[in-house]
Amino acid sequence: MKISELKAGASNVTIKGTVASKDEPREVVTKFGKRLHVANITLKDESGSIPMSLWGDTIDQVNVGDVIEVSNGYVNEFRGNPQLSTGKFGKIKVINKGEGGGAPAEEEEPMEEMPEE
Repeated sequence: MKISELKAGASNVTIKGTVASKDEPREVVTKFGKRLHVANITLKDESGSIPMSLWGDTIDQVNVGDVIEVSNGYVNEFRGNPQLSTGKFGKIKVINKGEGGGAPAEEEEPMEEMPEE
């Protein structure tokens, strides 16, 4: 499957891509008062790109330039645009470590999706 084929509502998605950008992690507080760390990345392949949120320990495992595989992911919609997520059951595997020295991402509106509790 290619990134350009991803549509909101798709589930059990397996896709490979390169991390094109990664924002600095930030802390969010859930409606239950739990503090979580999240960082937004942009995943790209030859067909296009899609935003994705990394949560918790996953943030430090993935860097700009890495080729990753997302398995059992799903696509939701944030502000009218598709967004890739792993949720509770998805996995991210680093297939090939990149140089990690990519340019920092421009400041964007934060994505507000949080893992289900």
